[in-house]
Amino acid sequence: MGYLLLEGGAEFGGRMRDPDLRALALAGGFDAPLRILPTAAAPDHNHVNAGNNGVRWFQNLGAKDVLSLPLIDEASANNEDIANALRGAKLIYLLGGFTHYLGQTLKDSLAWKAALDAYQNGAVIAGSSAGAMVMCQFYYNPQEGKIYEGLNLVPRALVLPHHDTFGKTWAPRLTKELPHVTLLGIDEQTGVLDDGKNRSWTVYGGGGITVYRDGKVERYKAGETFSITAY
Repeated sequence: MGYLLLEGGAEFGGRMRDPDLRALALAGGFDAPLRILPTAAAPDHNHVNAGNNGVRWFQNLGAKDVLSLPLIDEASANNEDIANALRGAKLIYLLGGFTHYLGQTLKDSLAWKAALDAYQNGAVIAGSSAGAMVMCQFYYNPQEGKIYEGLNLVPRALVLPHHDTFGKTWAPRLTKELPHVTLLGIDEQTGVLDDGKNRSWTVYGGGGITVYRDGKVERYKAGETFSITAY
């Protein structure tokens, strides 16, 4: 089993070095194969630029084997070459953008099954903003105002990205609609990384994490750990 990294947005700058460097270390170091999925940026035709930004960011951190994969629609999500690239990756990074498009494109696809194979073999799966949202059991699609089933790498959880800017405004409604689900309000330039067992999570970066559960609100800052569900 590998590791999960959830990030709150504004991913390519400032204090995002902290969680991303830790993810690279867990993936095996700077030589580890890192594959970026710009899928969520495809609806507004920004996937090439977004993917290139990701490649530059990780190269500047020291990563040597970084590629942005052209996974932009249902056809490419079921492309054998893309699936094989993901299966051999040690760090898979889902960029932000259009949440529901990303979730629906990846769900039940050949590429996502390959990503899960990589995860089972020890890879890190990371996502920022929309990328982090779809990794949970549930995600909120602000364009429609609806809640959807996500990819369920993090059970009984939902991410509120950009929590320090606009994400916090979603909390009052979602705590009522999903009373038994833990909401993770992740600030921009902030990430939470699990321990490989999905039990303990550590905060990295420039902001903090606000956890909404059981009618309570808890706040954690960089270096602190917490659990999402009781165990």
